[in-house]
Amino acid sequence: MTTKKAAVIGAGLGGLALAIRLQSAGIQTVLYEKRDKPGGRAYVYEQDGFTFDAGPTVITDPDCLQQLWTLSGRDMADYVTLLPVHPFYRLCWEDGYEFDYADDQDAIDRQIAEKSPADVEGYRRFLAYSKEVYREGYEKLGTVPFLNFWSMVKVAPQLIRLESHRSVYSKVAQFIKDEHLRQAFSFHSLLVGGNPFQTSSIYALIHALERQGGVWFAKGGTGALVRGMVRLFEDLGGQVKLNAAVDQVTMSGGKADAVVLRDGTSERFDMVASNADVVHTYKHMLRGTERGTAMTKSLEKKRHSMSLFVVYFGLKKKHPELKHHMVLFGPRYRELVTEIFGTAKLADDFSLYLHAPSVTDDSLAPGGSSAYYVLSPVPHLGTADIDWEIEGPKYRDKILRYLNDRYIPGLLDDLVTVRHFTPFDFRDELNAHLGSAFSVEPILTQSAWFRPHNRDDVVSNLYIVGAGTHPGAGIPGVVGSAKATAGLMIEAASA
Repeated sequence: MTTKKAAVIGAGLGGLALAIRLQSAGIQTVLYEKRDKPGGRAYVYEQDGFTFDAGPTVITDPDCLQQLWTLSGRDMADYVTLLPVHPFYRLCWEDGYEFDYADDQDAIDRQIAEKSPADVEGYRRFLAYSKEVYREGYEKLGTVPFLNFWSMVKVAPQLIRLESHRSVYSKVAQFIKDEHLRQAFSFHSLLVGGNPFQTSSIYALIHALERQGGVWFAKGGTGALVRGMVRLFEDLGGQVKLNAAVDQVTMSGGKADAVVLRDGTSERFDMVASNADVVHTYKHMLRGTERGTAMTKSLEKKRHSMSLFVVYFGLKKKHPELKHHMVLFGPRYRELVTEIFGTAKLADDFSLYLHAPSVTDDSLAPGGSSAYYVLSPVPHLGTADIDWEIEGPKYRDKILRYLNDRYIPGLLDDLVTVRHFTPFDFRDELNAHLGSAFSVEPILTQSAWFRPHNRDDVVSNLYIVGAGTHPGAGIPGVVGSAKATAGLMIEAASA
């Protein structure tokens, strides 16, 4: 039997996971990456002796990663070291209240009892609900491709029973009365680009996912996980091409037959999978084709996730009093989230995620120093027409002053290096439609079968992987999409 050849466009975590699965199955796979390093959103910046993970830093469900090595009888521990993070997050509010969230039932019960005794039992019921949604929505459906409407109809009774039409926040509020605690257990959907007040309550499964598998950090940063995945792929015989921007996927006889690079070189393949932004895939790479035009029209009508503004900075001192992951709630919650997802301006206040990896791993900064990033959810470019060339430096300085005044005393005096990443960079560096950080927004009517499919409905050898397809964004999401997509490609290759 002739060995099948596959192209995977984009070396993000989803593309890497897919390429590993295909190569493990004996499909000769070439991975194309536009930038000078693999990783996609999990890119790495090195600046003034500091190492900054560009994107995802919260690793949950390590088993979904372990599977990638198990396929070929290898041991993940030979390629990457995962360090446990404790607590999972420290949650902080401006009124001084703090909540340390981890997989420690006694500690959670104790903190809830101190804040709102009536909510101890309510939290237990929420956790039970979250576990049930995790079983139905993640374990059973997270890596199953939804290719036709009937596949959705089959699971509809469970989704209806779990009240998937309700939002994450409203479901949390059904069990928990205290507003601080409602925020503590509903913010997770923001980690995958979802508005807690509109995202389906199915996404409450993230809480159980973290309780089940823990929260981890790759020693050396998420970039070390990327390097480990690249090494595995190459050890299996796969080929990675960097600085290789795919300009077009050409068609012949209704099928994808080759990829053409920006420099004009092309290569023929039996099957093509895109880990690029899903709108960019159809609008640019399939430009001039009937399918590309039709899908672009459909995708541009969908709602897309918010963007992010990220500041990376290094300090000449350590701050061991900080926790690795911190969520810093601003003065408003519902009102701020509403503005981020639907108002044509930048809010005056913000809520922040602060990543302090030097607390766990001292290899990311020079001796005695510490590395950080802080992100603020902001509107995407279709929601708010902000000139980030002008507003970016001002917003960066505002965030750093806020951290200096409230959480990291002396930050401004100790600042060694700083850089920032705006919605313009999501658009230009990552080809993200409207600068969206998480692709198609994860509302119920854009989930499962309603999301772009893992295999194109018309072009039978064109596949999608990553945040824009099922099941969605986040490391478990894109790695899960790789499993779903790989299953279809391996089946097609052996047919």
